[in-house]
Amino acid sequence: MKRTLFFLVLGVGFTAIIVLGFGLRPDAQSRQAEMVVYLSPTCGCCMKWVEHMEEAGFSVEPRKMRDMGSIKEQLGVPRSASSCHTAVIDGYVVEGHVPAPIVRRFLEEKPDLPGIAVPGMPIGSPGMEGPNARPYEVMTFNAQDTTGVYALVDPRD
Repeated sequence: MKRTLFFLVLGVGFTAIIVLGFGLRPDAQSRQAEMVVYLSPTCGCCMKWVEHMEEAGFSVEPRKMRDMGSIKEQLGVPRSASSCHTAVIDGYVVEGHVPAPIVRRFLEEKPDLPGIAVPGMPIGSPGMEGPNARPYEVMTFNAQDTTGVYALVDPRD
């Protein structure tokens, strides 16, 4: 009798460990995809943005290249959305100095858009920190043009 009870308790214990173990495992949806960032080998602000994304928990693979125009064209980034670096994550394009929380929100929402951008290089955006920061817009875009404001960011907040 003691032996049967022992094996019953042991079996329940193993079952609980297995169930809890699978319950604690992150599912495919919650795992962070790797972000590939195309940037010029001489651009310091781009590497600062990469560091910003890594500090926010993103897995980032920088790819230095001399011809940034070709990758922007290949990925469908319009001139109106263009900035210094271009990232790809989960099939979306992130152009320029988009803050990590905005990228995360965009990835969670999964909109039917190719990507988001911070056109130009506004002072106060991640990687472009400095005096006289001003609010700037994070734009959505398609292959032809920017399509709307996704978020307004005020780095002074």
